[in-house]
Amino acid sequence: MLIDLSKMVAKTEQQKNQSGSMATRSLWRTRGKLAVAATALLTGGAAATVATSEDPATALKLCTAVPVRLYRNTVTAASIAFDYEFSLWGLLEGSVERAKVKHEVHLRSARKLQELCFKNGGIYIKLGQHLGQLEYLVPEEYVLTMRESMLNKCPVSSYDQVCEVFKKELGETPDKIFEEFDPVPIASASLAQVHVARTHDGQKVAVKVQHTHMTDTATADRATVEVIVNTLHSVFPSFDYRWLIDEIRESLPKASRFNNFQNFLCSQELDFLVEAKNSEKCLENFRKLSPHIAEYVYAPKVHWNLSTSKLLTMEFMDGAHVNDVKTIRKLGIQPNEVATLVSRAFAEMMFRHGFVHCDPHAANLIVRPLPSGKRTILGKRKPQLVLLDHGLYKELDFTTRFNYAALWKGLIFSDANAIKENSVRLGAGEDLYALFAAILTMKPWNRIVDPSVDHLVIKGDDMERSERQMYASQFFPQISELLRRLPRVILLMLKTNDCLRSVNSCLLQGSSVETFFIIGKVSSEAVIEAKKLQRKSLLSRLDVLLEEILLEVRLLGMQIALWLLHLRRALTG
Repeated sequence: MLIDLSKMVAKTEQQKNQSGSMATRSLWRTRGKLAVAATALLTGGAAATVATSEDPATALKLCTAVPVRLYRNTVTAASIAFDYEFSLWGLLEGSVERAKVKHEVHLRSARKLQELCFKNGGIYIKLGQHLGQLEYLVPEEYVLTMRESMLNKCPVSSYDQVCEVFKKELGETPDKIFEEFDPVPIASASLAQVHVARTHDGQKVAVKVQHTHMTDTATADRATVEVIVNTLHSVFPSFDYRWLIDEIRESLPKASRFNNFQNFLCSQELDFLVEAKNSEKCLENFRKLSPHIAEYVYAPKVHWNLSTSKLLTMEFMDGAHVNDVKTIRKLGIQPNEVATLVSRAFAEMMFRHGFVHCDPHAANLIVRPLPSGKRTILGKRKPQLVLLDHGLYKELDFTTRFNYAALWKGLIFSDANAIKENSVRLGAGEDLYALFAAILTMKPWNRIVDPSVDHLVIKGDDMERSERQMYASQFFPQISELLRRLPRVILLMLKTNDCLRSVNSCLLQGSSVETFFIIGKVSSEAVIEAKKLQRKSLLSRLDVLLEEILLEVRLLGMQIALWLLHLRRALTG
């Protein structure tokens, strides 16, 4: 299938280059006019908005910020498009010189995009973080640039702005509400920052404070991003990131009235009370549906009397971030034990609970020794996974959860028919199911259907990374089309998958057979459980029972193969 796709790309490449060249020059010549016109239009509406607003200060802030952001977006997009078109002009495809120049353009463009994200802040940081996970779609230069900067260099709100939020939400400044409150945040993310405090009864807490500009500009930011993405797609048909707009709609506010910019309905990530309820529901699911690992997964307790939609006060958690391998080892915990726990916890969420934490990047996962003091056979401390930032969850309905579990079962056991059948059910289509499987596993089709026990293991070496980047460049139009047609819930599963792959890469320098064995086991058991609920007749129940017995035999065989693989590596290593 990849060969057929390659031929299709080759046929249209020359035509796209010709049209793209003319379009780029046109865009560059008119970008100033477009920006000025857009600014004038928005400024014209600003006066009316401020005059009729119930909150003139917020409306004025919004109406002055949006034109500036739109201008920045337009200039940056045009600059990047111009750089690509003219820097690569006349250089032969596949030549050493073109590869060198393209690498330099990728770097320049990634830095321009990084600068835009930092200047605009808010959802742009969120977008930058997401781009840092898309190894299968964007060039490595973008991935590395965004990954290195977007998680730990987010903008910080001033203490005066923090006090402003406190006064609006709780009626007093932090120093009145808490016994102690550190004005310097210990962490800052795209939507909020975290301060350490101590309550009047002596409890150490973490206080999450929403950035003041978020609810002022989030909907307008989404609209400006949508304009830029749609415009670029109309000018360059091969540049199709429209699926990204659908994805961010899940976590941003929607306008409640078109004629009043500052009235918004809070969505998941901008309503901290929703986040608090999500954290409690997550733990309840583990207690009820996955009691065998419930003590190994934890979320900070919420202080409800000190929490609102824009302030969240939680139990303070000590531990190591999941990508801090050095500190994890100092705690007496083995990184491979952490990788196994992370894989098991999220497999349970996806395939059994149907209620999934969709933002599991390294900053949101903390590891600490299990409070009960249990140890492994080798005497190492057992880990407990602490989940932070419960703002973005997605519920999978029964059918989607069943099909997704059946798909992963097929991937683990190299079942080509099951992979195709369930990929099509999830929306990939008859033509792109192999590409969907490749994105989920980061492996080409011939490796996906390879029956060897370690067929999905990612080595994380330069050769494998180079191969992924080659496929990403070669099949960009097909990947964009696939992401456009997939349901938004599956896009969020892809995002979750990307984050977990990045975490595993930090812990294991790639991935391990054990993590895929866990995914295979949990997904297969979830499929069996779902079939038991659906089958009513005695004959159909006996059929499921036989399938369950065969599954256990198959899993045992896979476990034995794992032991033999470890033994062989030990003898040859």
